[in-house]
This record gives sequence, structure tokens and C-alpha cells, in this order.
Amino acid sequence: MSNSEKKIEDTQGKYMRAVKGGHDINDASWQQCRVILTNQRIALVADGKLTIPLEDIDEMGERYDVNQAASTESNYSTLYVGDDIILLATADHETFRTNFYRAILDNAVIYVQHPAVKGGVVQNAEWQRGRLKVSEEAVRMVLEDGQKFAIDRDDIGELGIDEKVVADEERAVIEVEHSMDGASVETHLSGQEHHISVLKQLLEEGAERNRANLDLEPTERRVIMALYSGVSPFGISEFVGIDVEKVEEIYDRLIELDVVEVVRERKEVALTAQGRKVAGEAMGER
Repeated sequence: MSNSEKKIEDTQGKYMRAVKGGHDINDASWQQCRVILTNQRIALVADGKLTIPLEDIDEMGERYDVNQAASTESNYSTLYVGDDIILLATADHETFRTNFYRAILDNAVIYVQHPAVKGGVVQNAEWQRGRLKVSEEAVRMVLEDGQKFAIDRDDIGELGIDEKVVADEERAVIEVEHSMDGASVETHLSGQEHHISVLKQLLEEGAERNRANLDLEPTERRVIMALYSGVSPFGISEFVGIDVEKVEEIYDRLIELDVVEVVRERKEVALTAQGRKVAGEAMGER
């Protein structure tokens, strides 16, 4: 291992070569192995040693159930390597996937426009370079102007891809919606094709968790759009034109659907007899 190569994970697992040269291997079987992940390659050590440079991996997908042996395995990752597909199962599936993303993306420099959109309004943010850091919870970025922010992997709404001129080149641009300080923002990300391809895959996993086919009433959608636009939760009644009790009912339903979350409980109180006595005594002392 060279001085520039760093080990990220060393664990036990098993692998299956499901496709070779573009053809399914229907009688493929699992082979126990040691899995070594570095910032340059994945090494699968069994009777022999299979080494896969990270730059040769086109995609880490979900499932490719080539046969029953594959379909009965609860969790595995699918490595697309040219015309070959290798299935890889490790002791901790989610940790390995995060470490795979770390291996490729940690300290990568990309172009960032943040926030490109805030509360539905286009901002005048300039493109600047940023450095990535991946964890199980978030993708963190430090920009060249010193700004720091994170995209929570469980807080991704919409995700899209566009083509734009960035740094004098036509590039793929990831447009990811997330929240910042309670407001909806959209951040745009671009850079080298390999980095953007893997980053898109990571962010898509988060977006997929939050996709739901919700059957919402028009008033509920108006409330959501008002919150998205930055209207205070306490100003929704007047803004949308419905009474406070109806707003509270909508909030309760949206909380159940995991569309909104409680940030702070508002206490509505009335004085008791003891309280009225204290207040009366206080007034008498003036």
C-alpha cells in the first residue's frame, strides 16, 4: 500500500460474481472473503485476491438477484464494473456503503452554488469551489469563502440534474433541495464527472427515503407552500385564510404523515384561581 493510499474499512464479508462480460452467471455462488476498502480500491481476499480500482466502478447499485442464492441474501451492494457485476455483502451494510462514498468523495473539490434558491426565490450566489466530507448523517462542505454547511442525508426533498456552464465548461449540475435554518433551500453542485456521478447516487438514496405518494387536500398543500416560502408557522392562519383550529388540525395530520416536524411546542395557558390571586395581589401593589 502506497503512502497516498489509506485504508478506510477492513471487514469480513462475501461476494458473488453475478455477471461476467455482460452475461449472467446463473449458477454463481457466494464466496466468503475479507473486504479491504481504501481510498483507491476494494480488495476481496479469499483463496485468491480480487482487486477492483475505485475508478473502474461505474456505479454501486442496489440489488441484482441473478439467482436464488442472491435473492435470499437480505442486504448486499451491487458493483457495476464495466461489463461485470459483483455482489458484495458485508457485516454492516450501511456502514460499508457510507465508507464507499467516503473513499471516493472525502476531500474531493467540486463547484458549489449555495444557496441557489431560498424559499422558492432565486438567489445571486456565485459558483465557488468547495471541499466535501461524507458521514452517515450528512454531506458536509467547506467553501472557499469560509462558509460551512451540511446537507442532511435524511433531509433531502427534490433532486434533479441539469446541464449548465460552470467554470467555462458545460457540466452536469445536481440540484438538491434541503433545509437550512428552518427554510427550504436549493444547492447546486458540479465538478468532475466521476465525483458528481457518485455524489448524485448518494443524494438519491436520501431523496428516495423521503419520497411518498401523499393524498393531500388543496388547503394542506397551500399550508405546505406557505411554510416553504418562509411564512412563520404562527402566521399561517392569516396568510392562508383559515382559522387557527383548522391550522392545528392540518399540522397534526402533516406531522403524522412526516411532512412537518415539531420544532418548538407553543404553550397555550389560562390562569388558575391561584394565578388570578397572584395577579390581583401584584396589581394591588402598584
